[in-house]
Amino acid sequence: MMELMRGLRSQLTELISGLGAQDLAPMSLGLSHSLSRYKLKFSPDKVDIMIIQAIGLLDDLDKELNTYAMRMREWYGWHFPELTKIIQDNIQYAKTVKLMGYRVNAVDLDFSEILPEEVEAELKGAAVISMGTEVSDLDLANIRALCEQVLALSEYRAQLHDYLKSRMNIIAPNMTALDGELVGARLIAHGGSLLNLSKQPSSTAQILGAEKALFRA
Repeated sequence: MMELMRGLRSQLTELISGLGAQDLAPMSLGLSHSLSRYKLKFSPDKVDIMIIQAIGLLDDLDKELNTYAMRMREWYGWHFPELTKIIQDNIQYAKTVKLMGYRVNAVDLDFSEILPEEVEAELKGAAVISMGTEVSDLDLANIRALCEQVLALSEYRAQLHDYLKSRMNIIAPNMTALDGELVGARLIAHGGSLLNLSKQPSSTAQILGAEKALFRA
């Protein structure tokens, strides 16, 4: 069959009237591009790439969020150091700092939409006797801007997690049910694709699953 195709190709200018030798190169190039586009369009690995990119970005966002949250707590801690122990959750901390600003404002503000009642009472009591230093308006403006970045990244991370969960439920529902969408996506990323992962022996999958990196929060 291949020899027949080669023979037809070599005699193509004789078989088709009006076709010159100079026309063969553009035809071959166009055919190659069409075949490449077809293979990419119907590649079985394309859906895996979306999952691999999403879980990679999710892990990067977690690192950035941890760094930003740590810097936010250290920065505002100079003004209100007691707040770090009172509020453990980074999102609640960012919302509280953004609303409160200077610690002296805490007594007159309502934090009921952000904090439980007992935590709010503890915060207001600590704000009165805080040993923190004073900060300027410019300092506080930059701290609030950092809080907004933390909240924006957290919101985008939640959206990305929902996207990853929906893709995993469609592409690998059994793995998602057994391992969860995060661990399942990391297994696919470590394996290179879902097809490659399915070809791995159980011992290899067990080694991949034992890596601590798969179980990051």
